[in-house]
Amino acid sequence: MAVHQNEDLPSPFGDPGSIFSDSELQETAYEILMCACQSSGPKLLTFVSQSERGDDEHDHDHAPAAATASLNRSLASVAKSKVKMALGLKPEPSNTNTSEEDENSSGRRAVTTGELMRVQLRISEQIDSRIRRALLRIVSGQLGRRTDLLVLPLELIQQFQSSDFPTQHEYEAWLRRNLKVLESGLLLYPNIPLDKADSSAQHLRRIIRGALENPMDIGRSNESIQILRTIVFSLAYRSSDGSITESCHWADGFPLNLWIYQTLLEACFDIHENTAVIEEVDEVLELAKKTWVILGINETLHNNCFSWVLFHRYVTTGEVENGLLFAASNLLEEVEKDTKATKDPIYSKTLSSALSLMLSWAEQRLLTYHYTFHNDNIESLGNLVSVAALSAKILAKDISHEHNRKIEETDVACNRVENYIRSSLRLAFSQETEKLNPTKHVSGKLNKVFPNLSVLARQISKLAYTEKTVFSPKLKRWHPFAAGVAVATLHACYGNVLKQYIMGISELTPNALQVLMASAKLEKDLVLIAVEDSVDSEDGGKSIIMEMQPYEAETVIANLVKSWIKVRVDRLGEWADKNLQKEVWCPESDKECLAPSAVEVLRIIDETLEAFFLLPIPMHRVLLPELMSGVDESLQQYILKAKSGIGNRNIFIPAMPALTRCSKKSKFRGIFRVKGKSQTTQRRKVHDGTTNGDDSFDIPQMCVQVNTMQRIRIELGALEKRIDAILSSKSDTDHDTENEFSLKFKLSPAAAAESIHELCECIAYKLVFHDLSHVFWDGLYVGEVSSTRIDHFLQELEQYLEIIISSIVHERVRTRIIVQVMEASFDGFLFVLLAGGPSRAFSLQDSIIIEEDFKSLTNFFWSKGDGLPADLIEKQSTTARAVLPLLHTDTEHIIQQLRQLSMEMYGCSAKSRLRLPPTADHWNPREPYTLLKVLCHRNDEAAAKFLKKNYNLPKKLTINK
Repeated sequence: MAVHQNEDLPSPFGDPGSIFSDSELQETAYEILMCACQSSGPKLLTFVSQSERGDDEHDHDHAPAAATASLNRSLASVAKSKVKMALGLKPEPSNTNTSEEDENSSGRRAVTTGELMRVQLRISEQIDSRIRRALLRIVSGQLGRRTDLLVLPLELIQQFQSSDFPTQHEYEAWLRRNLKVLESGLLLYPNIPLDKADSSAQHLRRIIRGALENPMDIGRSNESIQILRTIVFSLAYRSSDGSITESCHWADGFPLNLWIYQTLLEACFDIHENTAVIEEVDEVLELAKKTWVILGINETLHNNCFSWVLFHRYVTTGEVENGLLFAASNLLEEVEKDTKATKDPIYSKTLSSALSLMLSWAEQRLLTYHYTFHNDNIESLGNLVSVAALSAKILAKDISHEHNRKIEETDVACNRVENYIRSSLRLAFSQETEKLNPTKHVSGKLNKVFPNLSVLARQISKLAYTEKTVFSPKLKRWHPFAAGVAVATLHACYGNVLKQYIMGISELTPNALQVLMASAKLEKDLVLIAVEDSVDSEDGGKSIIMEMQPYEAETVIANLVKSWIKVRVDRLGEWADKNLQKEVWCPESDKECLAPSAVEVLRIIDETLEAFFLLPIPMHRVLLPELMSGVDESLQQYILKAKSGIGNRNIFIPAMPALTRCSKKSKFRGIFRVKGKSQTTQRRKVHDGTTNGDDSFDIPQMCVQVNTMQRIRIELGALEKRIDAILSSKSDTDHDTENEFSLKFKLSPAAAAESIHELCECIAYKLVFHDLSHVFWDGLYVGEVSSTRIDHFLQELEQYLEIIISSIVHERVRTRIIVQVMEASFDGFLFVLLAGGPSRAFSLQDSIIIEEDFKSLTNFFWSKGDGLPADLIEKQSTTARAVLPLLHTDTEHIIQQLRQLSMEMYGCSAKSRLRLPPTADHWNPREPYTLLKVLCHRNDEAAAKFLKKNYNLPKKLTINK
């Protein structure tokens, strides 16, 4: 067990050292004790000389009278100490029940309580014999008068002369001591204050001063003795009103009485083992109490003095015997009860002095109890806290009595203990910080000053758990939420340091993340301890928890990660824009016919997500939607900008020609051409891979774009599966099923799908109306129908589909392009028939050829079952199949239908001219505009007359009769 360096404490009752030595106090105390033991009965003290005493001291022939039975009680019959049991002191081993005689060369043990007191007070047998002899003569001369009415020093001075001592020097020392006792009891510390004008006091002061300066045999002069007796009696028997009383006051003044009584109480300790209370403590205290009447002691003063003696012994012996501290705290509980019923000013003064010293000493250690206490002495912590708390409570009551105020007892102790907890833990925290930061200087370079905050967080967590398991159980008696206060203090200390650190963080670094994660874990540990400690409180620990201002480390982490995300998303967007401007969408740029810029964008996205999941944070699932949203938006912008120069299918469809009519039996040559274009210039090279002057992209380039958009969709789907797998493998505590729906890319897949659809349309319509215009728009049915049929178009279309689409387009979107080509072909076929311009006119007989060509067109896409599904072809050709019957319908019937529909829709009369129907969005056999277009292309006199009469349409632009 660790032993503290022995230290002494100033006496709360004043320092007797300037007047009396320890041996002088011991001899005086023994004289008073022996005298007090004679005052309990009328019989005289029997004196037995030392030469007549021996090992037969048990012999009852030498037993004193009943009045002194306690002095001669046999120690062999001492029972288990009740005092020790009451104070919580452990009994000593049986072989140490009695003390060895200090000065007996034979090693003979004290066998009576009187002998024990002599040994404990270190009184030699010679002095003991002299005192007994003197007391026997004094008692014999008093004729039955109570010994407590004697002024013992005066009587002893009268009894002894220098011849009764071995040497003159010893006699003079003895005489001086008794004179000092008289001076202290009657002049320096009288029980009743002296009047400054009291002549007796002045006379006695002159006598004592003269005797101290020139010791003499004062007992030889009857006259001087008589004068001394007269003066002493006049002072000792005074009352507060100056009259003479029957009570004697010569040793009951403060602090002389407590000096003497403390000396008696010191006899409770073993002279050979100064930390042990002897087993005969009950007998020692019983004898000491007999001096109360002489010393003016009562139960309250006894408890006060004895608690101080126990506490003082604990301190001066190196704080090794925890039982002494425990006994002192138990006795203070009795002192606390006494205080409630006692309002004596002398008692309050002595009590306040003793308790103040005890409290001061205890608080020096309790304010730093983490430094003071360890495994070897932890048991004394609870006892020292009890001493401090009880002392504080008693002192608070004493102050409140003086000022007539009421103070809550529990608040005093609880507040004191809370102060100890906070003070000690602040110091402990400071020491932990200094271990990690030896320079002890906090500068602006926070990343250098606080590199070990994560280590500090772990150390503080250990400190908190040590507090909870080791210290808090000892403190909980006086503070119900000791652990809660402790962790709240640690939380605040670490929070102050963390706050400074956070102020210096500008970006997410490994060190910053490590510190913040450690801080978040520390906070959870501290809050858990606080909650567990306060589970039985009225508010469930809310007051403690409210004191712990959140670190919000996870919020700081989240904000830093959000900044991290923003930086990377911004970089992704900037890089995508920069490289998109250089993109040429060339099939030869990549073996998979993908845009290099998109491949790189997808790689960066993959690396960003991988880096995100490598961040050692607990909130991946919470922050992931923000990252995915940023990536989603950046990728969406890439997709939108990539297709921004493509346009839509309408740019490839020729403008609707003006309405015209055919003249009677007109005959057309295939000489109509699109303005400014020839057959040669209409044709396009298949694999040039370059842009042309008319459009932004060629079909191969658009095929690369389709492949790229399809690859983006595929990669996004794969990323979503990977993300789901990663999240499933993580045991995230912040799992939120409500956010599951958001863990998907939304904007970019939709944009890619829309882009694919538009690109497929553009490819199809560009192919049909632009690249194959020379055999379709510019050639099909121009002039003679029978000589300009669809076969040439189908042949070149097949070449395009095999050479370009099959070799460039990804297989997953190949069918979509073919479907769009089929739709464009069907639309173009109807456009040729209904809006083919002045170069085209059809007779009823031509309808047979046209229907055969349409069948060839549908069969081309069906390809004998190896092509598109029949039901899909059927669905896409619905409009054409509905319109084609009009080509072999009688002209009059068509005119009748047009007239009827016009009257129904526009309210025209039968005789009036018909209203020109507006241009329709779609071809429909039940729609006036479609019927009108059939008539415009009908090479028929009836049709021409109808159009001339009702709409005044011009003839075809070029006519050859």
